[in-house]
Amino acid sequence: QVQLAESGGGLVQPGGSLRLSCAASGRIFSINSMGWYRQAPGKQRELVAVISSGGSPNYADSVKGRFTISRDNARNKVDLQMNSLKPEDTAVYYCKALARYSDDVLPRQYWGQGTQVTVSS
Repeated sequence: QVQLAESGGGLVQPGGSLRLSCAASGRIFSINSMGWYRQAPGKQRELVAVISSGGSPNYADSVKGRFTISRDNARNKVDLQMNSLKPEDTAVYYCKALARYSDDVLPRQYWGQGTQVTVSS
């Protein structure tokens, strides 16, 4: 079916930047939305940003103006540019895609394994 692989996490100082990438592979018929979620220790997973197949983005209020989501439909890839990072952005970031592996199935959610982002001095 569909596999998602994230990359680009790491350790960065407050005010710094990181770029996360997520590539979908496997048996892909179509991908609807793609997005990024995050989960900090002791907290529930939350939406960071999502982008439709047409390129319309939506952001969590906490990241508006600092994060930018972009998508390359030809490569089945979604990126998250994170600027002005804060300690509270520290979390495991997960890529999610709503996709179909065949034209005779409904779209379903696929998740990546996650990548750690740590913002600390």
